[in-house]
Order: sequence, then C-alpha cells, then structure tokens
Amino acid sequence: MSKHVVVGAGSIGTATAILLAERGEEVVVVTRSGSGPTHAAITRTPADASSSGSMTELAAGAVAIYNCANPPYHQWQTDWPPIAGSLLNAAERSNAVLATVSNLYGYGPVSDPMTEDLPLAPPGPKGRIRAQMWRDALAAHDAGRVQATEVRGSDYVGPGAQGHLGERVVPRLLAGKDVTVLKSADTPHTWTATNDVARLLVTVAVDERAWGRAWHVPSNPPRTQREAVADLCRIAGVDPVTVKEYPGLLIRAMGLFNAQMRELPEVAYQFENPFILDSTAAESTFNLAPTPWDSVLADVITSFRR
Repeated sequence: MSKHVVVGAGSIGTATAILLAERGEEVVVVTRSGSGPTHAAITRTPADASSSGSMTELAAGAVAIYNCANPPYHQWQTDWPPIAGSLLNAAERSNAVLATVSNLYGYGPVSDPMTEDLPLAPPGPKGRIRAQMWRDALAAHDAGRVQATEVRGSDYVGPGAQGHLGERVVPRLLAGKDVTVLKSADTPHTWTATNDVARLLVTVAVDERAWGRAWHVPSNPPRTQREAVADLCRIAGVDPVTVKEYPGLLIRAMGLFNAQMRELPEVAYQFENPFILDSTAAESTFNLAPTPWDSVLADVITSFRR
C-alpha cells in the first residue's frame, strides 16, 4: 500500500480518490474545508493548497500528488499560480510524482483533431495560465527536480461534473422542457468522461513512460450538443426535446451579472467550430479505452434521478 495525495474533491478528485482507495492505496484528500469522499482508506484533510509548507508536510512519503484542484472559473488568474507553485514545490521536496489534471485551452483554436504535440498557443488569459503551469512543471522535470506529467480532457460529462451536459441540461430534458446550449448546437465536440480522467491520471502517476509529457484522456467519438441531448433523452427513456442556442449577445449581457458567464466568450470558439480531441497516444500506450458513451450517459441520468 502506497500513499497518494489528491488535491481537490470535485468530480475528478473524488473519482481519483475512490479509484485509488478501492485499489487498496492510502489516500489523503486535501481541500480547504476538509470535505471529500468517504472511504476507510481515505483521510480527508483541511489545508490550503497554495501553502507550500502545508503541502510539503502532507506529501511526505507519498508516491504521487494529484492536482485535481478546481478554483472558481472567474478566479483562475489569482488562484491558480500560487496553487501550482505550491504543489510543484511540494513534489520537488517530497520526491512525489506531480500528476496534474488540465484541459485543452492551451492549444487555442485549431481546425484539426488535437494531439499532444500541438504547440501551446492560447488566445486568452485562462489558457495562458494553464499553459504556463505545464511549462513550469516541464522545466522542473527536464531539470531533474521533479517527475511531472499532465492529463488533458475536453468538456466533462459524468456524475457531479459541472459541464455543458449537466445541471443546465439534464433536469430540463427529464422534465420534458426545451434545452438551450451555447452556440453552435451542431458542431462536432469531444466529451470526456470524468471516470476516464481519473483512470488515466492514476495510470500516468506511477508509470515512468508517462513522465515528462502530457496525455489526452481516452474519449469517445465527438457528438454535437444536439446529438448529445438526443442521446440523453434516449438513455433516459423520455421524448426528445427541442434544443435551442443562446445568442452571443445574450451571453455577453448575462456576463454583466454573472461572473461565470462573463468568462465564456474567451472559449466560445470551442463550440463555434469543431473541437475534437485525439487520444490515440494514451489509448495505445496504456491499453486504455473510453467508457462506452451510453454507459457514461446512463450514469449521468441516474445521478440526477437520485
């Protein structure tokens, strides 16, 4: 049994902690409030992830630190740099592998399926923050100070995921009501299951082949938002619902009153054009496959019906 430190208890942190615990590992879940999943092998610890001293102490003897933190979307610019710096320092001092959960923002708008060898060219501040976090970790890795790796997924879908196929969509279609999505509803889009993120994350943390580079999470073939909503209705056994689009001007107007909505224009390109992830490298290297699409959606429906 080895010690693993999971920072964050959102959908990814929770799935990661439970997966490790069920494998018989010793798991320490770190959140500011001390929240997290309940399991005999999981210790929930309140701590500030931006405190290098606290994280170094918690990481003593650990084989890996999993950065599953999830600062509020509109506070990335202030919250991410100290957290990332703290965890990188803790990994260096403890000799634990640093495995970070990231996304595809760093690539910026691209026309072809995204692979891990694409240059990082983010157009906005959130993408630049995530890109710099990886550059810093990779520089430390290349200098021999840490072992670091990163997993990148597209928009999450799964129980507890705060995504575009979650709270704003599922309760409405279960009630037979129209659904409104970010435009366009008809462009191909990759969706990444939260459990698949966790599976890849715990794999790369302990496999030396994974260190020193980023990996794309095994994900199912792309589905448009309209197709995904129709799939959810089919799995739920309800009649199809009408899918509408939020006009761009309305999104900007909503941003005047809602901090989360104010951040969306920066990443609007992800739904205006095909946004497709290629996960061939991780699938072939680690013999992993995405959870079947219908199974992912069935878990989502079940979670909301509970």
